[in-house]
Amino acid sequence: MKGGSADDFRDSFFEECEELLEAMHDGFDQIANETHDSETIHAVFRAVHSIKGGAGAFGLDDLVAFAHHFETALEKVRSGEIEADYQVLELFKHCGDHLSDLVSAARDDDEVSKETSDALGEKLNEVIGHDPSEEEELPEFEPQTLDLGMLDLSAPPLPAGFEVHFKPHSALFASGNEPLLLFRSLEKLGALDVTCDLAELPALESLDPTGCVLSWVLRIETDTDEVSLEEVFEFVEDCCDISIHPIEAEEGAEPYSLPALEEEDAAPFPPPPTAPSEDSEPSDELSGADNSSADTQPPPEKDLKDIPKPAKPPKEKSRGGAATIRVDLERVDKLINLVGELVIKEAMLSQSIACLELPSENEVSTGLESLKQLAGEIQEGVMAIRAQPVKPMFQRMARIVREAASATGKRVHFVTRGEYTEVDKTVIERLVDPLTHMIRNAVDHGLEDTDKRVAAGKPAEGTVILSAAHRSGRVVIDVSDDGGGINRPRVLEIAQEKGLVPEDADLPPNEIDNLLFMPGFSSKQEVSELSGRGVGLDVARSEIQALGGRVAIQSATGEGTTFAISLPLTLAVMEGMVIDVAGQTMVVPITAIQETLQPRTVAIHRIGAQGRVLKNRDSLVPIVDLGACFEFRDEPEDLSDHVLLLIETENDRRCALIVDNIQDQRQVVIKSLETNYRRIDGVAAATILGDGRIALIIDPDSIVRDASIPADPSFQQLR
Repeated sequence: MKGGSADDFRDSFFEECEELLEAMHDGFDQIANETHDSETIHAVFRAVHSIKGGAGAFGLDDLVAFAHHFETALEKVRSGEIEADYQVLELFKHCGDHLSDLVSAARDDDEVSKETSDALGEKLNEVIGHDPSEEEELPEFEPQTLDLGMLDLSAPPLPAGFEVHFKPHSALFASGNEPLLLFRSLEKLGALDVTCDLAELPALESLDPTGCVLSWVLRIETDTDEVSLEEVFEFVEDCCDISIHPIEAEEGAEPYSLPALEEEDAAPFPPPPTAPSEDSEPSDELSGADNSSADTQPPPEKDLKDIPKPAKPPKEKSRGGAATIRVDLERVDKLINLVGELVIKEAMLSQSIACLELPSENEVSTGLESLKQLAGEIQEGVMAIRAQPVKPMFQRMARIVREAASATGKRVHFVTRGEYTEVDKTVIERLVDPLTHMIRNAVDHGLEDTDKRVAAGKPAEGTVILSAAHRSGRVVIDVSDDGGGINRPRVLEIAQEKGLVPEDADLPPNEIDNLLFMPGFSSKQEVSELSGRGVGLDVARSEIQALGGRVAIQSATGEGTTFAISLPLTLAVMEGMVIDVAGQTMVVPITAIQETLQPRTVAIHRIGAQGRVLKNRDSLVPIVDLGACFEFRDEPEDLSDHVLLLIETENDRRCALIVDNIQDQRQVVIKSLETNYRRIDGVAAATILGDGRIALIIDPDSIVRDASIPADPSFQQLR
């Protein structure tokens, strides 16, 4: 096989399927949000058809069968026979989810329950009024022997109509299209006569099985215009040569004749290729181009309220655009690690040269500065390769919403914002489970039942919003709902009943909200498919913290709740402040530091026997000695020779850390301490300094939490 192995083509097909499924879900979202145009349902149909065509080439029968049934239903909407109302659209979304499952199962050599396919097929028939007996059988792609007696080499003249010269390229077959289906669609427009041209058919020994040497002349008697004929071929026009000429009845055109074919030239007719050769044109279908088959008749002239009749897309003028290349993630990871080592070596070299006490201006220092700048640019470029938009993850969450809505019997409108916000791929992968817990929590606990919403003057359909954005060198992801908000008295009562807090505890609102993250907490009395075990939000927060992230809650009674997740853009490098604490070198994430202060220039007050607070802009901030937290020393009494780092967490908790000295601010390469050693409270990760020593990267949130800093506004705000 030319151009690669069968496994390579198979892998490429499944990679393209991911893009096609994404385009399909995008189309459904646009229709649901009423932001679609005439091309949207067309694009959805093409995506499903392209998956079917590619699956047929690899013999994935279950996938082909369901995709064929699905595209038949989509054609009903595309042609205007039915309207894409809420019920139909929800069914199509579930069918899209199942199509994704079938693709995943085919890729992993797994199986998907046939009952699901059958059940969805029955629902399709019920909703769209489709009769399976009317469905056209898929043609069998089997080798055949060319029978010259079956070829009509002298077609009679037609009284009126058009003559079509059609020559497909190999890319047409590779993308799953079939000339026979095109001819059937053309036949629906009038009486059709088909003649095969064998003029370019070579001898068997020189035949290229991946190429196409046949062409056809089609003469059709029809009352339709030329535009209707063009619509039949519009989705394959980039992978074939097509010309249409009118035939006038009064001309009496002579029969079309073909060159004589000697009997010894007869050869077995090759089957359609299963994969393109390296010399053939790439498949436009599988690369996401606007191509599709025309195995159904062109859309009739009918009005459709929400989805207008698709307009003919313009021809592609150029195949230019941004060139892309697929690279294994493992190779990118290796490159990132090498760049991290380069940064470490550059820091070591800088420190070694600094010890030489060279003149301020010398060639070595100048060259080192250039090397440092170059290393930084390489690092940024490599990290940009690793960064991926969160859109695929958001689309996975759309399915979670649909499943949760179905399980609870609620109508939910899912809205996404900032889908193209880029985050490190590792962060995205590890964020799926926490977001799943939060999305389910929003649907199951956040949104009220339909009756309660209507009684409160709200729309019957609840709304869940998932958004992403870059803020201050981090990515912030919000999960919001427009439900009833957190019932704080009830939450506190449940926590007291479960023994999670003392019975006489009087907690401020934000402390009550944080009870939702405690292990074992659940407001459900009965265990259901979605909740009731008290492990959802607890697991979600633990996984987010393991990523170096934080999560905070904002809730208003009767208006809804928002879970705000703050994460680092990457798990490979970070901007940090290198500090000295009791003879130890540590790193504080720069995003957590608000400002640095000299103790002798600020007001420090005693609270209780040992507590100290810092007066900062009309607020009192607790002071915590970082050395004492890690048991390096006892907290110093005199702070005049120390430095205070004012840090703030995502849930608005602040404290001032006592450190001995600030060395530098620099980018550091993050090394997982859990992977190489074990988890340590108060430590997020480790890094290697320029002199080869290992420095711990502290976790400010853990420091604040373990120090039991009060969050009561009466403490932090002077009244």
